[in-house]
Amino acid sequence: MDMSQAKWRKSTKSGNNGGSCVEVADNLPGVVLVRDTKDRAGGTLAFAPDAWAGFVGLTKRIGPVG
Repeated sequence: MDMSQAKWRKSTKSGNNGGSCVEVADNLPGVVLVRDTKDRAGGTLAFAPDAWAGFVGLTKRIGPVG
C-alpha cells in the first residue's frame, strides 16, 4: 500500500503533554490509517472506513476508560 499521500492528523483528544496520542489519515480511498504519534516508524494499522466509523462511534458512546 502506498502511504506517501497520507495526510496525518493528531487526535483531537490528544493533549500536548506527551501522553498517549494517535494520528489518523483518512484521505486515502478505501482505507483509514492509524499510528502512534510517539513511534511513527513503529507500524501503521489499516481499517476499512466502515470499521473505523463503527469504532469511533462506539468509543463516543462508551466514553473515556480509566
